Amino acid sequence: MSDDYRKTPEALNRLTDTQFHVTQEDGTEPAFRNQYWNNHEPGIYVDVVSGEPLFSSTDKYDSGTGWPSFTRPIDAAAVTQKTDRKLWMTRTEVRSAGADSHLGHVFDDGPRDAGGLRYCMNSAALRFVPAAELEQQGYGQYRVLFDPTATPTTSEEHAS
Repeated sequence: MSDDYRKTPEALNRLTDTQFHVTQEDGTEPAFRNQYWNNHEPGIYVDVVSGEPLFSSTDKYDSGTGWPSFTRPIDAAAVTQKTDRKLWMTRTEVRSAGADSHLGHVFDDGPRDAGGLRYCMNSAALRFVPAAELEQQGYGQYRVLFDPTATPTTSEEHAS
């Protein structure tokens, strides 16, 4: 798997209408009626457009909002933030760094013991990679999140 996480015409053509609306038109999917709000399986969540690793199930929690919520991204450099004033209020929008996909918003009402942030994401902006499939899907370096005794592998090592 490449670490070049860009938006390509091919990737955009593979998106469903909802995925396109959320990631490219800054949309929001319905609460409690989305794929990952109640997912409790171990794994990582990647940008549905580029495959860029964004969040881990180890940082996911039930915020009661009906959207998948995380206390932090896997890597702070994987997301960018910008001010959003669209709904008559000021919010902080979260976008993927590589493909500039709209992901959701970050709020300061998350668990205090985990930093106090709530990354409230749209399932339609994410693709879930189960922990058991990390290596075969090219994300072997994230295996250590679920198995501390694992030796991290890179996508280059996996490809050989």
